[in-house]
Amino acid sequence: MSLPSADPLSVLGLPVGAALLLNGETSQRQLGRRLAPLTPPGMLLFLEGELGAGKTTFSQGLALGLGFTDLVSSPTYALMQEYPTPQGRLLHVDAYRVRHPQELYEMDLERLVETARLSLIEWGESFYDDFPQAPVLRLEHVAGQPDVRQMLRVR
Repeated sequence: MSLPSADPLSVLGLPVGAALLLNGETSQRQLGRRLAPLTPPGMLLFLEGELGAGKTTFSQGLALGLGFTDLVSSPTYALMQEYPTPQGRLLHVDAYRVRHPQELYEMDLERLVETARLSLIEWGESFYDDFPQAPVLRLEHVAGQPDVRQMLRVR
């Protein structure tokens, strides 16, 4: 997968190596909501971050930005969630419990990513080489500021 010439993450102030501070869940959702309509169809984003860093909250904003207004939850136990949006399907994958990448490929990961409007893979380090053009976003807690998260664009 390749990014268009105008990288949507750079447009929002997140070129590779840049970081944003997000104050509270509302800010995390708003960034996702603003980013979603800028992403090209078929884009894949990797989301990193420890438990509770805001990956699902950011994902909720992305879903809102595509017009999905129902509940978006972490797919930790289901491994994959698909959300129908007016702009196309949002695929949300959580690879935290996956022991080997082949498990998700056997669930038709490649086809699902190719046909989705937008795909998100949390804990997807095992897939980075398979999708070398996909941006990686890392959400981190900020010491001494429990409501603040830093979002760093790793690639």
